[in-house]
Amino acid sequence: MRAAFVLLAATVAGSAMAQPLVQRGTPAMAEPYATESVVNHPVVIGWPEGRTPTAPRGWEVVAFASGLENPRQVLELPNGDVLAAEARQKPKLDEEPEAARGFARSNVTGWSPNRIILLRDTDRDGVADERHVLVENLNQPFGMAFADGRLYVANTDAVVSYPFQPGQTRITAPSRKLIDLPAGGYNNHWTRNLELSPDGRTLFVSVGSASNVGENGMEEEERRAAILAVDLRTGRERLYATGLRNPVGMDIAADGTLWTAVNERDEFGDDISPDYLVGVREGGFYGWPYSYWGRQDPRHANTRRDLLATTLKPDVAVGPHAAALGFALSPEESGRQYGYVARHGSWNRAAFSGYDVLVLPYENGRPAADPQPFLTGFIADERAKQVYGRPVSVRSRADGSLFVVDDNGNTIWLARRAR
Repeated sequence: MRAAFVLLAATVAGSAMAQPLVQRGTPAMAEPYATESVVNHPVVIGWPEGRTPTAPRGWEVVAFASGLENPRQVLELPNGDVLAAEARQKPKLDEEPEAARGFARSNVTGWSPNRIILLRDTDRDGVADERHVLVENLNQPFGMAFADGRLYVANTDAVVSYPFQPGQTRITAPSRKLIDLPAGGYNNHWTRNLELSPDGRTLFVSVGSASNVGENGMEEEERRAAILAVDLRTGRERLYATGLRNPVGMDIAADGTLWTAVNERDEFGDDISPDYLVGVREGGFYGWPYSYWGRQDPRHANTRRDLLATTLKPDVAVGPHAAALGFALSPEESGRQYGYVARHGSWNRAAFSGYDVLVLPYENGRPAADPQPFLTGFIADERAKQVYGRPVSVRSRADGSLFVVDDNGNTIWLARRAR
């Protein structure tokens, strides 16, 4: 692992390119409204035959599974089977046409597949050769976790579980509700992710805000813009951290700290405010909607200024409006890991930001260098606003390879050492 750590650091450094506001610590940011707030949605054209995302030297990318229907998150089971949650945002009657908003074409009847697919790679060549519908009729599923013979699924409105054992290809038993969740949300804030504590006792649940900056009143933000912690033995829930506008990707570092990727606020200008990674402290408040990176949001200039003194700051900036949705840490060895950030891509910025996967080294549970590009090549033609796909989540494997879920490209990519 030590040799791999050095090799990856060298290869990503060689592929580094300009990344606005991607760094450890608090970046120097533009003033609010220094530029106009723009709407700049991508158009997804799909991946041409034989084309894949671009990886660093010494790595290759293969399509583990293609032809899916808006895969959003994956979970690898102890026996090597891979579960993929398929769901999409509910359209609104007054929205732009689907193609203009960057959604991939769908052959599924209805607006969302609402199911979990089981993918099996029987010959272990990195390409799934079996797929089964494990469970369906869900409600915008995203996060999944497996513990003590039960599969936990985060629908947009509840966390439910099913009796399940690896090897099964179909769940017929009824679900059991663990907790209700506030449903839906601003833009893509309907996603609810799950992360299991190392001891298997606590299930962390990420819940995004219902608004951009609390413009509809904070009464609708109860148990939102937060990470919840649920005791799986008792079902008791507590607020683990708050003021996190849209936390989605989560993973636990070698020192036991829960890390999450957070989407920051919109309609503020091109380069403000950066999305971020943060090592979450239990009971911590991170500013939303009143402040960002320790600065008061002028839209809340006279509201809760007292909170600034106790507001915690993010650890790593990962770009303005980049939609940093996915986060995963590689397996730990001698205190060393890699953190991977899937950036779904901007819509509220004049020039595209994101549409890639970043990587940064961790040592003893802390970021040890600034993020660098890891997977690129998702943008087809920025002038034409065309992208091949959009990475939405990542999941590391025991061998150091990485699943990258491309929801608009309907593909789960596998990045691995070149063979």
